[in-house]
Amino acid sequence: MLLTNHAKERIAKRLAKRKKIDRIYSALFSFLKNSIRIEVEGTILFTDGSKTLVATRLNGEYLDLKDIIGRVKDIEENYECVFWDRRIVKITKPGKFLQDVSPGKYYFYINKEKKTLYIGTQEPLLALTFRPAKRWERALFYFT
Repeated sequence: MLLTNHAKERIAKRLAKRKKIDRIYSALFSFLKNSIRIEVEGTILFTDGSKTLVATRLNGEYLDLKDIIGRVKDIEENYECVFWDRRIVKITKPGKFLQDVSPGKYYFYINKEKKTLYIGTQEPLLALTFRPAKRWERALFYFT
Protein backbone atom coordinates (compact mmCIF):
# COMPACT_ATOMS: atom_id res chain seq x y z
CA MET A 1 0.00 0.00 0.00
CA LEU A 2 1.24 3.42 -0.94
CA LEU A 3 0.10 6.60 0.78
CA THR A 4 -0.93 9.95 -0.61
CA ASN A 5 0.50 12.99 1.14
CA HIS A 6 -2.91 13.61 2.68
CA ALA A 7 -3.08 10.07 4.06
CA LYS A 8 0.46 10.40 5.49
CA GLU A 9 -0.53 13.59 7.29
CA ARG A 10 -3.73 12.04 8.68
CA ILE A 11 -1.95 8.87 9.88
CA ALA A 12 0.83 10.95 11.45
CA LYS A 13 -1.78 13.08 13.23
CA ARG A 14 -4.13 10.29 14.38
CA LEU A 15 -1.85 7.28 14.91
CA ALA A 16 1.88 7.79 14.63
CA LYS A 17 2.21 11.21 16.32
CA ARG A 18 5.42 11.73 14.32
CA LYS A 19 6.05 12.46 10.66
CA LYS A 20 8.94 10.04 10.10
CA ILE A 21 8.10 7.67 7.25
CA ASP A 22 9.04 4.51 9.18
CA ARG A 23 6.79 5.52 12.10
CA ILE A 24 3.88 6.25 9.76
CA TYR A 25 4.10 2.86 8.03
CA SER A 26 4.65 1.06 11.34
CA ALA A 27 1.44 2.62 12.69
CA LEU A 28 -0.31 1.68 9.43
CA PHE A 29 0.78 -1.97 9.71
CA SER A 30 -0.48 -2.13 13.30
CA PHE A 31 -3.79 -0.57 12.31
CA LEU A 32 -4.30 -2.97 9.39
CA LYS A 33 -3.57 -5.98 11.59
CA ASN A 34 -6.55 -5.12 13.82
CA SER A 35 -8.98 -3.95 11.15
CA ILE A 36 -11.49 -5.51 8.79
CA ARG A 37 -11.59 -4.98 5.03
CA ILE A 38 -14.77 -3.74 3.35
CA GLU A 39 -15.09 -3.33 -0.43
CA VAL A 40 -17.63 -0.78 -1.64
CA GLU A 41 -17.90 -0.06 -5.40
CA GLY A 42 -14.18 -0.13 -6.18
CA THR A 43 -13.20 1.56 -2.94
CA ILE A 44 -11.59 -0.45 -0.17
CA LEU A 45 -12.16 0.51 3.45
CA PHE A 46 -10.15 -0.77 6.40
CA THR A 47 -11.83 -0.04 9.74
CA ASP A 48 -11.21 -0.87 13.37
CA GLY A 49 -14.54 0.52 14.52
CA SER A 50 -13.25 3.96 15.43
CA LYS A 51 -11.06 4.95 12.47
CA THR A 52 -11.20 4.12 8.76
CA LEU A 53 -8.54 4.03 6.05
CA VAL A 54 -9.95 4.67 2.57
CA ALA A 55 -7.99 3.12 -0.32
CA THR A 56 -8.29 2.33 -4.00
CA ARG A 57 -6.61 -0.19 -6.29
CA LEU A 58 -3.58 0.71 -8.40
CA ASN A 59 -2.78 -0.85 -11.77
CA GLY A 60 0.16 -2.99 -10.77
CA GLU A 61 1.87 -5.57 -12.95
CA TYR A 62 2.66 -9.12 -11.84
CA LEU A 63 6.32 -9.57 -12.82
CA ASP A 64 9.36 -11.67 -12.05
CA LEU A 65 12.00 -9.94 -9.91
CA LYS A 66 14.49 -9.92 -12.83
CA ASP A 67 12.01 -7.97 -14.97
CA ILE A 68 11.42 -5.50 -12.14
CA ILE A 69 15.15 -4.94 -11.70
CA GLY A 70 15.44 -4.35 -15.45
CA ARG A 71 12.78 -1.64 -15.30
CA VAL A 72 14.38 0.30 -12.44
CA LYS A 73 18.10 -0.14 -13.17
CA ASP A 74 18.43 3.28 -14.84
CA ILE A 75 16.80 5.23 -11.99
CA GLU A 76 19.37 7.22 -10.02
CA GLU A 77 17.01 9.26 -7.83
CA ASN A 78 15.74 8.35 -4.37
CA TYR A 79 12.23 6.85 -4.23
CA GLU A 80 9.92 5.91 -1.39
CA CYS A 81 10.19 2.11 -1.74
CA VAL A 82 7.68 -0.24 -0.09
CA PHE A 83 8.19 -4.02 0.11
CA TRP A 84 4.86 -5.07 1.55
CA ASP A 85 5.62 -8.73 2.38
CA ARG A 86 8.43 -7.96 4.83
CA ARG A 87 6.97 -4.59 5.81
CA ILE A 88 10.07 -2.71 4.70
CA VAL A 89 9.80 0.99 3.83
CA LYS A 90 12.86 3.01 2.83
CA ILE A 91 13.69 6.14 0.92
CA THR A 92 16.48 4.94 -1.34
CA LYS A 93 17.39 4.13 -4.94
CA PRO A 94 15.12 1.38 -6.33
CA GLY A 95 18.02 -0.73 -7.64
CA LYS A 96 19.65 -0.79 -4.21
CA PHE A 97 16.31 -1.49 -2.50
CA LEU A 98 15.58 -4.52 -4.72
CA GLN A 99 18.83 -6.20 -3.64
CA ASP A 100 17.08 -7.08 -0.34
CA VAL A 101 14.14 -8.77 -2.11
CA SER A 102 14.22 -12.54 -2.59
CA PRO A 103 13.64 -13.92 -6.13
CA GLY A 104 10.05 -14.61 -7.14
CA LYS A 105 7.01 -13.05 -8.78
CA TYR A 106 5.60 -9.87 -7.30
CA TYR A 107 3.11 -7.14 -8.00
CA PHE A 108 5.04 -4.08 -9.12
CA TYR A 109 3.94 -0.45 -9.28
CA ILE A 110 6.06 2.62 -9.85
CA ASN A 111 5.06 6.29 -10.05
CA LYS A 112 7.93 8.32 -11.44
CA GLU A 113 6.21 11.66 -10.81
CA LYS A 114 5.63 11.01 -7.10
CA LYS A 115 8.81 8.91 -6.78
CA THR A 116 7.14 5.89 -5.19
CA LEU A 117 7.70 2.18 -5.78
CA TYR A 118 5.65 -0.77 -4.51
CA ILE A 119 6.54 -4.45 -4.60
CA GLY A 120 4.63 -7.27 -2.91
CA THR A 121 2.59 -10.44 -3.34
CA GLN A 122 -0.65 -8.53 -2.69
CA GLU A 123 -2.13 -6.12 -5.22
CA PRO A 124 -0.99 -2.51 -4.78
CA LEU A 125 -3.37 -0.09 -3.07
CA LEU A 126 -3.29 3.67 -2.69
CA ALA A 127 -4.47 5.01 0.66
CA LEU A 128 -6.42 8.20 0.03
CA THR A 129 -7.34 9.31 3.53
CA PHE A 130 -7.56 8.23 7.15
CA ARG A 131 -10.68 9.44 8.94
CA PRO A 132 -13.01 8.70 11.86
CA ALA A 133 -15.33 5.77 11.14
CA LYS A 134 -18.87 6.48 10.03
CA ARG A 135 -21.79 5.05 11.98
CA TRP A 136 -22.44 2.16 9.56
CA GLU A 137 -18.72 1.22 9.60
CA ARG A 138 -18.71 1.11 13.40
CA ALA A 139 -21.85 -1.06 13.44
CA LEU A 140 -20.44 -3.40 10.79
CA PHE A 141 -17.16 -3.79 12.67
CA TYR A 142 -18.82 -4.66 15.97
CA PHE A 143 -21.20 -7.20 14.40
CA THR A 144 -18.50 -9.14 12.52
